Amino acid sequence: MGNPVNFIVKLRDLAKDENSFEELLNIFSELEDNSKKLASSSFELKGSFCQFEGYFWTKFDPTDLSKIQYSESIKKITGYTNQELSQLPGKLLSIVHPEDYDKIKRKYTDILTGSMDSFCKVRYRILSKDKKMVWIGETFFMEKDEKGNISQCHSLASNITDFMNRETDLEVAYKDLKILLDERDRFINIISHDLRSPFTSLLGFSEILINEPNLTNSEQIEYLQYIHDASKIQLQFINHLLDWSRLKTGKITIDPKRLLLKDIISNQVSLVTRSAVSKNLDINVHVNEELYVSVDERLMGDAIGNLLQNAIKFSESNKRIFIAVNEFKQGMVEVVVKDEGIGIVEEHQSKLFRIDQKYITKGTKGDKGSGMGLNLVKEIVQKHGGEVWFYSKPGEGSEFHITIPEAQNVVLLVEDDPEVRQLYKKLVDSSNIHYRIKEANNGYEAMSNIFSEMPSLVITDHDMPLMNGIQLVEAIRKKDRRFLIPVIVISAKFDEDVIEKYKQFGVEHLIPKPFDTSMLSDIIKSSLR
Repeated sequence: MGNPVNFIVKLRDLAKDENSFEELLNIFSELEDNSKKLASSSFELKGSFCQFEGYFWTKFDPTDLSKIQYSESIKKITGYTNQELSQLPGKLLSIVHPEDYDKIKRKYTDILTGSMDSFCKVRYRILSKDKKMVWIGETFFMEKDEKGNISQCHSLASNITDFMNRETDLEVAYKDLKILLDERDRFINIISHDLRSPFTSLLGFSEILINEPNLTNSEQIEYLQYIHDASKIQLQFINHLLDWSRLKTGKITIDPKRLLLKDIISNQVSLVTRSAVSKNLDINVHVNEELYVSVDERLMGDAIGNLLQNAIKFSESNKRIFIAVNEFKQGMVEVVVKDEGIGIVEEHQSKLFRIDQKYITKGTKGDKGSGMGLNLVKEIVQKHGGEVWFYSKPGEGSEFHITIPEAQNVVLLVEDDPEVRQLYKKLVDSSNIHYRIKEANNGYEAMSNIFSEMPSLVITDHDMPLMNGIQLVEAIRKKDRRFLIPVIVISAKFDEDVIEKYKQFGVEHLIPKPFDTSMLSDIIKSSLR
């Protein structure tokens, strides 16, 4: 920085002094000199900012732009040295972003022609030497001569990229929030309407039943059927709405477990069998019987069940419904529910899965739905890290696709001796099949692991404290009723009674100690494959 500038103000009665006029001129001359020093110090003060990373200054004579000066700190922001910039045809303007070039060129022209005030600010983008976009905030200070012409121009510039990025993020967040608020308002209007509308028929038909004693038995049954159907639809709507809301707010916790996908699908097919039989619909299921997924059983069952119910509702009699499972991206499985129903016209397809644009159409038998089912499906699938999409053609049918996470393959080692467990781990690793290994010291620890995640293979000792191998396998088979999980039991003593009990629980591999490691390795490989 420059030397401090001192101002001395003298208060005198100049009229009494014979040299007053001359002294007055001297005072004005001193003030003029100090003013020049102040301007110089001001610029030096601005230049001192450049010792901080992210600032640089410029200085130029508007009558000779070839002598424009930049502080050395400009390299920290632009990547160019002072000398490199000075050699560019347009100096700093040469690296201004193309979208900002015309705007900044006009601004510079206004400054140089004196059309701007003595102080002005501008924001623009540059492309640094490594081709990165950098936001610059620049403040110009103009010095003018006695005639009002610009004699010198200084500027102080800084890197405001982080600030501009935050500003952009805030603008995006504001727009997103506004969209959400608009959707919320439309959603509330739809919900309030849907909550009220069924009561018209409920109250109307119930009043007729109360006030009309001469109704025939068939009329009474007909009106009661209306009341029953409207109540059933309303209950379904409220249940879907509550589940959707709880998922949105995190009040329902996703509890994923390692489950057979075939079991989930079979359970949902059994629940809709009656509806399918009433329309003489054929449901074809194609799924690998040993495919495990990591999902919340109730929620994923609801999602697949909703898609299956829709397929039945919008299918004419004597048609077919297909449920197929395919491999998708790594770690994900695709479930497809396809029907040969009435399809969805293109103008309504964009309304599906939109909470703020409800779309309801009657099924082939005039049956209505809640209009919330597909929104619930989407929320459940997304909470599992999956996606949902569909294809549909009027008169040809629809197919809905969802992706869900495939369960990791797990090998459970149950052995109280750490050294023996380490040996088992090496044998599993030697199989060259990617499996995650979990360990347990005893049967009770093993059961805790099994309840949280069903394994692909269990290797267990028979003689264990608290719970022996037979008790452990019996507990496993209560969850694995079809004996799909292979179990290898190792023991120093097997008698005929023990062997028979294990065979009853589907255990094929009973390995006596001491064992041949190569033989056990082969058994592990065949079991995992």
